[in-house]
Amino acid sequence: MRALGIVTAILCLAAVSAQAAKLTPEAINDAQWRGSARDEALLVKTQILLDRARFSPGEIDGRAGENYQKALAAFAEQQGGGTASKGELTEAVWQALSASSDAPVVGKYTLTDKDVAGPFLEKVPTRLENMRGLRALSYTSPRERIAERFHMSEALLSKLNPGQRFDRSGDEIFVAQLADQAKGPKAASLEVDKTAQTLKVFDKDQKLAAFFPVTAGSTEKPAPSGELKVASVSRNPTYRYNPKYGFKGVRTKQPFKVAPGPNNPVGLVWIGLRPGEGYGIHGTPEPSKIGKTDSHGCIRLTNWDALQVAEMVSKGTPVTFVGDEAGKRKKQKAASRHRRRR
Repeated sequence: MRALGIVTAILCLAAVSAQAAKLTPEAINDAQWRGSARDEALLVKTQILLDRARFSPGEIDGRAGENYQKALAAFAEQQGGGTASKGELTEAVWQALSASSDAPVVGKYTLTDKDVAGPFLEKVPTRLENMRGLRALSYTSPRERIAERFHMSEALLSKLNPGQRFDRSGDEIFVAQLADQAKGPKAASLEVDKTAQTLKVFDKDQKLAAFFPVTAGSTEKPAPSGELKVASVSRNPTYRYNPKYGFKGVRTKQPFKVAPGPNNPVGLVWIGLRPGEGYGIHGTPEPSKIGKTDSHGCIRLTNWDALQVAEMVSKGTPVTFVGDEAGKRKKQKAASRHRRRR
């Protein structure tokens, strides 16, 4: 009998653990600070609240990655007072963040004909040259399109909607509830930190108004230094490759074009900078890699963050570059050592 009781207790504990591990819209909306930031539901809620406050964590994925930590630190910097943070969620930061918006962070959305209509690409070519001739660099699936629309990773979108294929108009799904991008602040200036891999937006009073993680340059193709200005904004742009760029892996000596689309090399928007040839702020076909890879001298953001920046800037907005790519490498190596120790 005693053995049976022990087995029953173990089974009960396993059931409770499995239930606690299940991520649901209700769990995310009800999540609160309870002395720890490791709960996945709390992480998702925090990321959505950061996104609403225009302190982007990059992809909303329920993970405490570097971009999420950067966003937390930037939000705490803006709040000032007792909310100082080194990239970790504290009770003070949580209180300030949760006070910024009280609407549910996850809600229902009904799929439309446009959401599920193709054509979709079977596969995005890995080589730039192989993108020539394609009619559009489209999404590869309705799931990719919907995840990007709501700033979410595809994995998290599927986790919140088990069994859903996202291919039938009229189906109801659960998604992140976001702020209206068009109602964001106007930028008086931008600052790109090449060491920290961040972009900060300052308002007319030089207060921090928005924050975004970025991929900025590489040791092979550094991003510019000093002050540049916004020269143009082009949405859904055609990508033009100039052989003078000398990108690694591109063998052709002739210029060519790549059709527009979210999986275009510069994504859904190009913000041209001057002076200098070919420098810009733009989107990306791989949102999960922001801040983790290199760029060819430009400033790369998720498509949705790049579109948000495009709404904030105008022709002539100053963009100051600080830091360097060597500092970025040191920072990445230090972060990697820290992760291994943990």
